[in-house]
Amino acid sequence: MAAQASVRTGQELAPRPVAEGRGWSAPGVPVLAAGVVLLVAAIVLLIRGINHVAGAAHHVLLVVAVLLLIAALLALHGLTPVVAGEARVVQLFGRYRGTIRAPGLQWVNPFARRRKVSVRIRNHETAMAKVNDADGNPIEIAAVVVWQVADTAKALYAVDEFPKFVAIQTETAVRHIASSYPYTSHGGGGLSLRDNADEITQQLSAEIAARVAPAGVAILESRLTRLAYAAEIAQAMLRQQQASAVVGARMTIVEGAVSMVRLALQRLEDEDVVALDEERKAAMVSNLLVVLCSEQATQQVVNTGSLYQ
Repeated sequence: MAAQASVRTGQELAPRPVAEGRGWSAPGVPVLAAGVVLLVAAIVLLIRGINHVAGAAHHVLLVVAVLLLIAALLALHGLTPVVAGEARVVQLFGRYRGTIRAPGLQWVNPFARRRKVSVRIRNHETAMAKVNDADGNPIEIAAVVVWQVADTAKALYAVDEFPKFVAIQTETAVRHIASSYPYTSHGGGGLSLRDNADEITQQLSAEIAARVAPAGVAILESRLTRLAYAAEIAQAMLRQQQASAVVGARMTIVEGAVSMVRLALQRLEDEDVVALDEERKAAMVSNLLVVLCSEQATQQVVNTGSLYQ
């Protein structure tokens, strides 16, 4: 029972997450007009009570003037201009009382604190980071993230300095994604940073969104702005890529040459142009492959002899 009570007490003492709610406000223009009228009336009564009235009425006018002056100051102090693209978080005596998003001049409780939060779309570009990919090769990577504050209460009360929080979590997610996949798949079937940019950016956006969710931030888009091998291995990897490209080109050339030779032999046989035995077919195949696969232009040689002499 004591253990259960301690657990319940710990759960009760844990702070509940604050979610954004609509704050109460009133149109500010009528309150502004009323405040100006009260201020003018207070000044007039104060001057009249000091200069033109004596006796008991003197004190009454002064009290009324002071009360009107206090009311005017409270009315004017509660005015809060809300600019489009910004929100005002209302906090009264340390407690969250809602968020005002409607643009224009609004009036709220004059004793409440109004904190400005920008809800515009923002960009954050990470610094270039050097990370080892899944194959252990050092790479240089950077990304840009488009984000926006979706919950102003979480942005102010759940984390400390939410722009810095977004920056740190974004860099952490970029490093994690870079170390989870190889730079290139080398012909394999798995995902790679260079060959599967769309899939990688989707996973990057999802991971960043999960990391910054406690701050009430929504991730709109993320893109890799730099992806390259580190300078110390760039030349070696470039030679490897060039060799892979040469091998791939050679394979394509050979496949095409074999198809052309097969087609030539089939056409000669179908149209009964010439009868070739196996030795002459082998010689023809050799000559055609040399002509089709050679990197340099071949020279014609007239053979006046025979294969059997």
